[in-house]
Amino acid sequence: MRTAFVEELVSLARQNPAVMLLTGDLGYTVFEPFQAEFPTRYFNCGVAEANMMGTAAGLAREGFRPFVYSFIPFAIFRALEQIRIDICYHDLPVTIVGLGAGYSYGDMGATHHAVEDIAVARSLPGLCVVCPGDPWEVRCATRALASRKGPAYMRLGKRGEPAVHQPETCPEFRLGHALVVQEGSEVALLATSNMLSMVAEAARRLESAHGIRPTVASMHTVKPLDVSYVRRLSERCQAIVTVEEHSVLGGLGGAVCEAVADVPTRCTVHRIGIPDRFVHVSGSQAFYREQCGLTPDHIVKTTLQVRARK
Repeated sequence: MRTAFVEELVSLARQNPAVMLLTGDLGYTVFEPFQAEFPTRYFNCGVAEANMMGTAAGLAREGFRPFVYSFIPFAIFRALEQIRIDICYHDLPVTIVGLGAGYSYGDMGATHHAVEDIAVARSLPGLCVVCPGDPWEVRCATRALASRKGPAYMRLGKRGEPAVHQPETCPEFRLGHALVVQEGSEVALLATSNMLSMVAEAARRLESAHGIRPTVASMHTVKPLDVSYVRRLSERCQAIVTVEEHSVLGGLGGAVCEAVADVPTRCTVHRIGIPDRFVHVSGSQAFYREQCGLTPDHIVKTTLQVRARK
């Protein structure tokens, strides 16, 4: 995902002299092409993320389109006050790019885990929250955010997330609109961020082993959520299952529940995500996913259980 982001940003910078890249002393072996081609539009702000957000806000006020890059815990949690006041309060076109969704940096411990960021970002007024599901979505989202008015946060995975979409046959990518991977019936599986490939695999297993063809959609924009699409699903499906490598509180699952809370429906919403607790053991991303049920086998099992209850 990171490589797709940088390649698209270089392409955008060639077209738009206002595009700039700021980093918090990260991105080595990745940002060199941008730095070499646009040396006056690349700033390594050092390990000073709060100052970096203020700098980006100042650049945006002068007409530039800054993209600000760091690990998610440092980009969102450490610099939250500056994002809230310097960027969001003034509705400035700054795109914050956070690397390491969920447990991407699992073995580095809780300081590097990013499992509350969507909830925090969603709560900030005016901040668009985009969580691409594969490299193609990253490219589309980067291009869309470069011309969008107002601030945005884009969440990236780190562990070589596979391609799910075939760009030549994929529907148009639009911020705030769900991207349907396959149409189905009875059950809908909604994925965001780096869970898209896991959900696509779970859907294949449901169909091949159990004869159930679920609707699968990538909810790449968690804010503003595609509320009309979610409500249409709730009218025709028995159950909606949301899947995210994020806390079950405040992320995609919470947003979907909010969307259907005010409309009459018999559709069940079940959230698959990370329990509301810290982990105190070190492990790989695969280890944590197994513990939290963020695997195709568990998604299949949970979907069957939800469907049986209906």
